[in-house]
Amino acid sequence: MLAELRIQGLGVIEDATLDLHPGLTVVTGETGAGKTMVVTGLHLLGGGRADSSRVRRGASRATVEGRFLLPPGEAGAGADDEAGESPSALHLATDAGAALDDDGSLIAARTVSADGRSRAHLGGRSVPLAVLGDVTDAALAVHGQHEALRLLRAAEQRAVLDRFAGPAVAEPLAAYRRTRTAWRHATSELTRRREQARELTREADMLRHGLTEIDAVDPRPGEDAELVAEARRLADADDLRAGATAALAALAGPPDGTGEEPDAVGLLGEARRRLQGSDDPALSGLDPRLAEAAALLGDAAAELTDYLERLEADPQRLERVLERQAALKGLTRKYAADVDGVLAWAESARSQLAGLDTSDEALAALAAEADALAGELAGHAAAVSAARREAAERFGAAVSAELDGLAMGAASVAMAVGAKEGGGADALLVDGRTVVAGPDGVDEVELLLTPHAGAPALPVHKGASGGELSRVMLAVEVVLAGADTTPTLVFDEVDAGVGGRAAVEVGRRLARLAATHQVVVVTHLAQVAAYADRHLVVDKGGLQAVDGTDGVTRSAVRTLDDGERVVELARMLAGTEETETGRAHAEELLSAAAADRTAGTVEAAGAEPTPIGRGASTTRRSGTRRSRRAG
Repeated sequence: MLAELRIQGLGVIEDATLDLHPGLTVVTGETGAGKTMVVTGLHLLGGGRADSSRVRRGASRATVEGRFLLPPGEAGAGADDEAGESPSALHLATDAGAALDDDGSLIAARTVSADGRSRAHLGGRSVPLAVLGDVTDAALAVHGQHEALRLLRAAEQRAVLDRFAGPAVAEPLAAYRRTRTAWRHATSELTRRREQARELTREADMLRHGLTEIDAVDPRPGEDAELVAEARRLADADDLRAGATAALAALAGPPDGTGEEPDAVGLLGEARRRLQGSDDPALSGLDPRLAEAAALLGDAAAELTDYLERLEADPQRLERVLERQAALKGLTRKYAADVDGVLAWAESARSQLAGLDTSDEALAALAAEADALAGELAGHAAAVSAARREAAERFGAAVSAELDGLAMGAASVAMAVGAKEGGGADALLVDGRTVVAGPDGVDEVELLLTPHAGAPALPVHKGASGGELSRVMLAVEVVLAGADTTPTLVFDEVDAGVGGRAAVEVGRRLARLAATHQVVVVTHLAQVAAYADRHLVVDKGGLQAVDGTDGVTRSAVRTLDDGERVVELARMLAGTEETETGRAHAEELLSAAAADRTAGTVEAAGAEPTPIGRGASTTRRSGTRRSRRAG
């Protein structure tokens, strides 16, 4: 969970530290005080786009730093992967080289300079922004007004359903995407070969002609260099023989000499005999070195003798070598600079020919492969659609249950899942219908609202008023959050447009959600703030002079005690905290929320509560709430 958030130089906030509760933390404040900077800071910490205009005027940079406490048992990073789940925040941070703090917490930071440059740090180590985003995405999720509005888009609605369904859709969808990639490759290759048969046939003929030429010569790797050396030796055989014979005579005497001619081996032997007769150790000590020299000269003489015996002037062999060189040059002029390059071209040409086969047999084989993949893909698509339809029923029931508590008891929500019919390159036959096999399956998903009994089900953006739309979006967010494994959930004024009894229900649901998640809510509703385990307020602290100007607003964040909460709730209810009526109303609201939470604990220990999302177990909710209060 996120234990602490520090914001410096961001918007109107000069320097503020937020101590967050493990349960429900609410953030309130007057309009313009800087509540949204808290969410902006969390977006930055999550790898969001850096906007230099957000840097406080007069500050060189804005810094957001979060301290995450890891749940017990997560110290064994990698356990999530072994269980087949998404990697934990700790595992991702450890892979990035981040180090934990002394108390076992993980420090994440984001800095944005006034000139727009941005840097990210994790566990004291500078990391790419994407790494910081991956880690914080695993630790917290921000649900804001903009995110809710995105749910009105068809693609987002499908993504919401898939997220709610979890592995039931994710696993067959992954198999569908793998098969679709292979299917599209096979079908596009088949189309290419059929449409470009003439060009491909011409190209294949050219490749075969080249391979025929190369196979006829049958060159060996490095053969051209070997032939150059051999031709030079054969052409210069007489000169080479004369040179080798003279060198041998200098070493061991001429082969047809009288034996009286001086030579290096004989002179060296004479030198050894003269030194061996000396009693002077300095002279006799040279003998081993002369012996070594004699051995080297003897080896050289033997090799020269062997060379002369093998050296022959063979005009016919020289002619054959020159002819072979001419044949190889014919290949190197056409295909590559040397024989090794020619052989590489031939290998490449054979690979290309495999993909240029436009024979009836090759096309039939490719068509059979495409048909087989289409059948496999249709099976995966049907599995994805079935899982989505099953999840859509649960999702609609869960959202409708939430609407019942948000003063929309007569309304119901449904997720319509239907195949998108059509043709084109992605046309696929599934269950007897031709549908479009897109990257996310063959389904179109639409969120429908029935505002009251007897009314037609309409797309939510058409069938809901402004207030109803806000409550529908909030219900969707709460259901999604209940299905979310992310430990920290942040709600940014998703209760906008809600009031009265519905506002109390919003607070009740967020408080119940806080039994299984850490929840942070930026709100303007006193009914929601009354349910908080910890209440933070963003206060305007007046103006701060900057560079001789009129100054900029300075805001701070502080934690309210029980008495201060009454004052803040009274302000939120009546716009002023001075009236006895406002204070009484605030105290009544706090008392009712406390009683409601206590009753909720009793309910969780016994009867089944109203479902939140996919529903955590009642025992878990009760135990979690008690442990947090005890802490």
